[in-house]
Amino acid sequence: MDRWEQRRVRWEERRSRRHSHTGGGLVIGALVVAVGLFMLLDNLDIVHIHDIWQYWPVLLIVFGVSKVLDSRTSSGYLWGGVVALVGAFLLLDNLHYIYFNANLIWPLVIIAFGVSMLLRTVDRRKYLDGTAASLDPTAGGSAVFSGVKRRIDSADFRGGDANVVFGEVQFDLRNAGMTVDQAVIDVNVVFGGVKIFVPTTWLVQVTAATVFGGVEDKTLPPKPDPNVKTPRLIISGAVVFGGINLYN
Repeated sequence: MDRWEQRRVRWEERRSRRHSHTGGGLVIGALVVAVGLFMLLDNLDIVHIHDIWQYWPVLLIVFGVSKVLDSRTSSGYLWGGVVALVGAFLLLDNLHYIYFNANLIWPLVIIAFGVSMLLRTVDRRKYLDGTAASLDPTAGGSAVFSGVKRRIDSADFRGGDANVVFGEVQFDLRNAGMTVDQAVIDVNVVFGGVKIFVPTTWLVQVTAATVFGGVEDKTLPPKPDPNVKTPRLIISGAVVFGGINLYN
């Protein structure tokens, strides 16, 4: 195995491990249980939920921590850390421990977005180093107050990423093929959306965490064939005030 093949194998191992980490899922699950518990206590007149709304930034903190726990890349750690930090400042501001200027949030988000793009580009170049650009098996798209549309026809699709701030990224994979068992597309969305069109022979699994956002999966499950292993497309990442839409 030559040097470039070894790099490719290490890249695939990192991407495949990303979705298997369960730390973030445990944090989000615990948060859902806590919210339900508070609602129950409010209905029983034990606590008053309107007094609890000042703690809403805890959602951002939990979201950021779960992102850090689930990430295996520097950009993922960065996004999670920034979201958790903003949530911590907002919480301390609501509790009157400090004064936090909300106008600082968007500059921080945009800076984190830009640094994340740089980190992802470096990571991708390490993977593609020594290979022809036409053989690029990954999909990448970044949109800031804009839109990006990409059609990927690679017969050996391996995954990709999308970074969106007030915009939309669209991937058309309907003519793509997959020689590996699974591929991962990692998304980071803040006030925006991602649309992905996938082949009817692929199985889609969404592990992305959402805060004030959602996922709409309109894909049809592929028909099972005992003689053919169904490729799996995993959508990971984080969405804040945005959405992911999946179609065939």
